[in-house]
Amino acid sequence: MILVEHLTRRFHELVAVDDVTLRVARGEVLGFLGPNGAGKSTTIRILTGFLPASSGRAEVDGHDVATQSLEVRRRLGYLPENVPLPGDARVHEYLEFRARLKGVPARERTRALDRVLAQCGLVEMRRRIIGQLSRGYRQRVGLADALVADPPVLILDEPTVGLDPQIRTELWTLIGGLKARGTTILMSTHYIEEAERLADEVALMAHGKIISRGKPSDLVAQHAGRETAEVYAPPARLAEVRANAEAQGLRVRPAGPAIAIVGSEKADNGAVPPDAIRRAASLEDVFVLLTGEEAE
Repeated sequence: MILVEHLTRRFHELVAVDDVTLRVARGEVLGFLGPNGAGKSTTIRILTGFLPASSGRAEVDGHDVATQSLEVRRRLGYLPENVPLPGDARVHEYLEFRARLKGVPARERTRALDRVLAQCGLVEMRRRIIGQLSRGYRQRVGLADALVADPPVLILDEPTVGLDPQIRTELWTLIGGLKARGTTILMSTHYIEEAERLADEVALMAHGKIISRGKPSDLVAQHAGRETAEVYAPPARLAEVRANAEAQGLRVRPAGPAIAIVGSEKADNGAVPPDAIRRAASLEDVFVLLTGEEAE
């Protein structure tokens, strides 16, 4: 449903997207995971037709993004990171306008509005003025806008960034419902838990490139092993533990005030101190090891 081949985007000397190739199958949810500045949003802006590629090609449901943009937009729902909503319109007025703009036939608009208001938990907010809603509810309105024409493909760019944990969890539930209905979803995020909860597969992006892709459990097994040991100690002690672990060929990453020895099940000769906290290896370990960035 989404096909990207050798996609590149340059801004003068900066290569924001560097020869990216990826595919998203019908009904699949692909988590697009990476730190800020990795190139995720630029890739999405190319897919949604807001930005031309420097080279390469992209398709949505068999239609070329560059040459068949109207067909692509009929098949694509898009929730940008910052949703541009009119503050003085009521929720139902805005969604009805967007339904008309997206070509939803007049005889189907009432049913389409009722469907997305229910899907996005906005039934009781339908007559509220958008500018008076909380950020979480404005994000729901943006998602309803993306869904009003019932597109088979949905692209979400950082759908829960800046939201408090409760609202974020509620939106995860909404997105999970769309996944259960068989909607094809490409979801950009830098939240590890969001990718783990919602995505069938994760494509990890850094410096404009896809550096790894697979099921979260497979990525953990491939890059991080079975176990991670976290060590909390003063800086001098942490430096000593790091040196001992790395001398055995173990990979060590920062973990806030601690260090994490990844693949610690392979350690011997006291490389892991007795007071270390042992846990299962995680996608966060993979993220930090491959990108060099702290996860959120």
